[in-house]
Amino acid sequence: MSKVLIKGNEAVVRGALLAGCKNFFGYPITPASEIAEAAAYYFPLLGGTFLQAESEIGAINMVYGAASSAFRCMTASSSPGISLKMEGISYLAGAELPCVIIDIMRGGPGLGNIAPEQSDYNQIVKGGGHGNYRLITLAPNSAQEMCDLTMLAFELSDKYRNPAVVLADGIIGQMMEPVEFPEPLQHIPDRPWALKGTADSHHLVCSIELEPDRLEEHNQKLQAKYARISEHETRSECIHCEDAEHIFIGYGVVSRILHSVIETLRAEGIKAGLLRPITLFPFPSPQITAFADEKRVKSFFVCELSAGQMVDDVRLAVNGRKPVHLHTRMGGNVPSVKEIVETFKASQ
Repeated sequence: MSKVLIKGNEAVVRGALLAGCKNFFGYPITPASEIAEAAAYYFPLLGGTFLQAESEIGAINMVYGAASSAFRCMTASSSPGISLKMEGISYLAGAELPCVIIDIMRGGPGLGNIAPEQSDYNQIVKGGGHGNYRLITLAPNSAQEMCDLTMLAFELSDKYRNPAVVLADGIIGQMMEPVEFPEPLQHIPDRPWALKGTADSHHLVCSIELEPDRLEEHNQKLQAKYARISEHETRSECIHCEDAEHIFIGYGVVSRILHSVIETLRAEGIKAGLLRPITLFPFPSPQITAFADEKRVKSFFVCELSAGQMVDDVRLAVNGRKPVHLHTRMGGNVPSVKEIVETFKASQ
């Protein structure tokens, strides 16, 4: 199968269509606007629906309606737009509605700027809306994974009846790379719980439970589901970790920089390895804990395009067994290989 040179943002749309998504509801915002642009072209062309909502709030509630009616559907935005969607995302999680949300992160807080950042980690991975919910969160680091992980997001979302997020920084969204597109999915599971508009379809799909004991029971059900997701769906990539004394951890574009960092350090005789989380929820805590328990591992080094958010999950997994060092850049700045190498050496 031949490859196509394409932006990560467009690869998302093609991946969604290959996964059987038929409905896109969104509102353009840089650096995610190409997703809406591509969706506006491809979805109607292939018999689907593209609708530019009047706002981000409108878009996420349209997703709620389509998802409750058994359609595979999606939306996309960037950091401040995702913040506006948070109430609707909480409703989707509470109603256990499968859908896919694409977040192409930009600088913040507030409107910030249109340069890449990773400061949406907490609001996505920790559930930025109200309530005790979690979002399945996938973190691509290439245009190829923008396609592949979008398709996986639809599968996991349906499997667990839970919203799934593809979380990428602005560089991954804007980057052009060769992408090989797989065959379209042939089977989309039935949704017997959905509203079908037929005489025998009298379901109520909502996120409100006014009786405290029933709401607590529903929350306990959700927590059990999140535990199953953590048990079965954790994904990560390890490079040169089999003999590593220093484990570097980063996702998205940072993981690509860290790949060069560990190669540079190994050329100098320093045994460095890279652990790249592919799922941010569920987070690869068991793998990090296992490394922390190994005597040969001396330290962990986390790099993020934020003030430090993922590092909290790394520290929880390490649990004080080994030092955890952090290097950050913000405002759309991206660290160089040389900068990270020098910071690492200074930390030892």
